[in-house]
Formats: sequence, C-alpha cells, structure tokens
Amino acid sequence: MDYTQLTDTQRQAMLQSVGAARMEDLLKQIPDELRLGRALALPAAMDEPTLRDHLLQLARQNLGAQEQICFLGGGAYDHFIPAVVDALAGQGAFVTAYTPYQAEASQGSLQAFFEFQTMICQISGMDVANASLYEGATALAEAALMAINVTGKRQIMVSRGVHPHYRRVLQTYLSDLAAQYVEIPLKNGVSDFQWMQSNMAAETAAVLVQSPNYLGHLESVRTIGQFAHANQALCVQAFNPLAVALLQRPGEVDVDIAVAEGQPLGIPLSFGGPYLGLFACKSQFMRKMPGRLVGQTLDADGKRAFCLTLQTREQHIRREKATSNICTNQGLMALRAAVYLAALGPAGLRQTAQCCFDKTSYLADQLQRRGVNRMWPDAQFFNELLVQPKIPVKQILDAARSQNILAGLAVEDDYPEAPNGLLIAVTEKRSKRQLDQLVEIVAPA
Repeated sequence: MDYTQLTDTQRQAMLQSVGAARMEDLLKQIPDELRLGRALALPAAMDEPTLRDHLLQLARQNLGAQEQICFLGGGAYDHFIPAVVDALAGQGAFVTAYTPYQAEASQGSLQAFFEFQTMICQISGMDVANASLYEGATALAEAALMAINVTGKRQIMVSRGVHPHYRRVLQTYLSDLAAQYVEIPLKNGVSDFQWMQSNMAAETAAVLVQSPNYLGHLESVRTIGQFAHANQALCVQAFNPLAVALLQRPGEVDVDIAVAEGQPLGIPLSFGGPYLGLFACKSQFMRKMPGRLVGQTLDADGKRAFCLTLQTREQHIRREKATSNICTNQGLMALRAAVYLAALGPAGLRQTAQCCFDKTSYLADQLQRRGVNRMWPDAQFFNELLVQPKIPVKQILDAARSQNILAGLAVEDDYPEAPNGLLIAVTEKRSKRQLDQLVEIVAPA
C-alpha cells in the first residue's frame, strides 16, 4: 500500500511499531544535502498499454555498444561474444541455480565451476584457481588481505598504474584494518621501480601491480616480483585474461597471486555489471584462498564427482577465523567465461588477442602520421593507447558522440601527470573503416 494513502492513525501505528516518531526519523542517516527535498516528478497514473509505451520510449533513450562504435576501455571492453555463450549460459538450470551446497543435487553446476577453475589455471599459468569472485576490484582487494594473512606483515604497496577503482576498493578494504596502504608512483607510464626499491619496508606484505596497467602499458612484472621476493614479500598481478594469449602468463613470471576482471571472457558491458573476479595462486597458498574451491573426487561407485572443498569461509565452521567474508560468487558469469573459453580454445584466444594488438598498432601508426603521438611512446602496449591529442579531449569526445562513436576515456582527472590524455581501447570488433573514422575525429587533417 502507498504510504501517502494511509490515514494519520495508520501512519502513526506503523511508525510506532518500528520505534520512530515521524517518517523523517527513518531517513536521518541520509545527509540533508543528499535528499531530494521535493516530491518525485512522476506522471499521472497510466493504463497498462500506455505505461508500456512510456517505458519503451524511456528505454530507447539508452544507447549501448551495439548502437555505437565503442572505443571505451579502462577495464570493460566491447569484445565479440559467440552465440553459444548465451545459448548455454541462458538455460534455466543455470540461470536459476544458486550456491551448490548440496553436492549430490548440484553436480552439473559443480562440474561447470571445476572446469572453469581448470581453464583459469591454464590461462594464468597458476597452480590453483577458485570458483570466481565478484569482479576484478574485489579480487585484487582479497589478494591483498590474503598476502597479509600469508606473511603476517601489514604494508601493501600498490602501483599507481592499477585501475583507480581497484585502488579505491582496496583502500576501503584496508581502512578498518591495522594495515598501511602505500602507492608506487609512475615513471614514463609504468611503475617507478627505483622508487619501489627505495621505499619497500620490512613490513611490506605484497606488491600489487597491473599489467597491462590502466594506461595500457606493460609492466616489468618479473623484475618487480623478484625484488618483492628478495624482501620476503609476495607479488600480486592483475592481468588481462585475453592478453595472456600473447604475453607471458602470471605463473610464468613467478607471480604469487594472479587476479583479473573476467568481463572480456564472454560477458557483455551491461552498464558496468555484473562482472566476474578471477583469482588464482600458487599451491602453497591454497588454504588461505578466499571464496570457494570446487574439488574433484570419486563417488561410492567409483564415478567422477565434484564437491565444494576447503570451505574456510565465515558462514561455515571457521567464523572469525575465516580467510574472507566473501560469501558467494558470480556463478552465472563464471559459466559464461567457461563457455567462452571452451568455444574459442587456445587458438581462438590467440587469434582474438593478436587481432586486438594488430588493430591497435594500426591505429597508433595512423594517429602518429597525423601528429598525435602516444604518451610515453617507449612503453609497450596490448590493446589500449594513451595519446595526447592537440585538441581538448572533451571536444573530441563530444564530436565523436555526435557521430555515435564512444572515442575513449579522459584520464586526466585520475592521472594529472597525463594532461589531456585520451585512453583508446581497440578490440577485434573494430573495423578499419571505424578506426579511420576515429583518426579523422582525433586528428583531423
């Protein structure tokens, strides 16, 4: 029932039942400056056909990547998704499934998660992977907490090249803990290794680095990891799950914990979520891993079977000794990633990654011919370019939007050291015609 249609007596009875004297008492935790201060500007009541038409008109105001040419990146990318991903992941048995606590009734979901874990180990080069987390930001934060638990140390060093949102989530995670957050500055678009060497302390639990980093540049992960290990700290890498088809995998450069945003693996942009957190580590740290782990065993008849194992989460027997308060996972998104990886296979992944790199290289060459160079041109890249146009970035973005083109991201607010920086992401979906069209906007002849 609408609260405004209640009588004064009914309203007062409702408020008294929850211990409030007036309606405003229920909203006192919301600061005054954040309150609307007026009634909602809603249209009059409509019949169902009229309401449907009204909602349809509102929905048509949204323009997604399907209606525009998308060069946005910064952690979410417009990749091609094979039809088989929607066809299999959209089956009712998967869409309606929840946590597979009852193993004997959840063998299908458990097997899917087990296969997902296996594929994540293969693409990351790590020993063991869990059955997914919420998204890349929480995966990185959980890696930091895990490093603290493993080492007993309290300082986390984070490269400024890590996604700004990831760093903010990490700071939130650490804010109520006896832990220190230290940020490694950038030099020439990548982590300042000399600064890290000079400032690493005995209490450093881990060094967190992203490669390719937020600005699109490849980091010297092996070197950073070697220095971290020499100081009894762990090395954590946030990686791109498609880029590893061409680049060295985290496990191949001796990373201790590898995390990633799984959105490039068959998950649409979807207005920013739901996405998928990938998490893998070396086998010696397995018992400190957050989230869930699906294991393979044999049943009473000797047949292959699956179950949740190493469930050291707080809602089980561990309580305050749990490794993490992560209490569920993005199961449907993990399934999409598993179907995507199985559909493309190693050759398909490599072809997709190569296509992204080749098209990005073409765009870089065309922009350079027009006098628009990459910021820090000595830094290597995968599928994102950070350029410094001669035209203000806002003007470029507005002009591109008028042609239904999302030209990229302005990075100056998060990275003042990159004034008028434009971050452009190129995926396998972008055609030569679209790339040339973007060149004309960013660097008109």
